[in-house]
Amino acid sequence: MSATRTTVVIEDDLDIRLLVSTVLEGAGFVVHAAATGLDGIELVRRHDPSVVTLDVSMPGIDGFETARRIRAFSTTRILMVSARADDAEQRAGREAGADDYLTKPFRPRELRQRVESLLAASA
Repeated sequence: MSATRTTVVIEDDLDIRLLVSTVLEGAGFVVHAAATGLDGIELVRRHDPSVVTLDVSMPGIDGFETARRIRAFSTTRILMVSARADDAEQRAGREAGADDYLTKPFRPRELRQRVESLLAASA
């Protein structure tokens, strides 16, 4: 991958997108953010991030379809971030290509730890 500390944040809720971006920038990442799945896919193509955080419930294509499309061309690590906490949703996320699943609300420290764990696993 081109940059080990680059991430793409795909989240339609502006407040959450800003929170995730701020947390990851504070952890030393260059962050590229998108409000839709299609825009996020384009950012992944353009920036070849080491990690993508991806919301499940978005207008247009949802996080599951976004993950599938990213997986078609990228090996980036994907962390799904969603308010949906049940096992079926988490299983669907993994089947779509997610490497980990974090439920909202989350603590910023937990988000950083999950992202760092994904990076360590891919090293």
